Amino acid sequence: MRIISGTHKSRRLQAPKNLPVRPTTDRAKEALFNILGGGLHWTEASVLDLYAGTGNISYECASRGCTSVTAVDAHPGCVKFIEKTASQLGMQISVVRRDVMKFLEQCGQSFDLIFADPPYEITPEELGKLVSTCLERGLLKPGGVLVLEHASSRDLGNLMGFQEVRRYGRTHFSFFTQDK
Repeated sequence: MRIISGTHKSRRLQAPKNLPVRPTTDRAKEALFNILGGGLHWTEASVLDLYAGTGNISYECASRGCTSVTAVDAHPGCVKFIEKTASQLGMQISVVRRDVMKFLEQCGQSFDLIFADPPYEITPEELGKLVSTCLERGLLKPGGVLVLEHASSRDLGNLMGFQEVRRYGRTHFSFFTQDK
């Protein structure tokens, strides 16, 4: 994986092979950040990276100068890797080792961008709960966007706040806002 833009542009990172992750491909990530770039002011943005895995999205946001980046993952190996990598790169990323839903239910902060990349095996009901919790609890700032990466077999068009889906091979990004 590589960082596409910002202070660490073109930096390649290698995650340990024993982590239970499926990192967003560079191609899909580049397309996603091109879409987001039109509406977000990176140097003013606060970001929440759920099911952070390797921290791929967190590093990209921090490299672009986001004011705050919070990465949440329950796996101790993932958390350790993100903390170590962020430290080596001099990035201010707050890393939280916690079940994502428990974190969301107790989070008292709101964000400009929430990115979630749950395991593709997650049930449609769990995906719906993830989206509704983010939106109903006000975790997304007005004008902010929630991006959910998911398997091509999932249709999330009926969920609260759904705006659109973008497809990049087997990677799909569904976009949600408060305004619907």
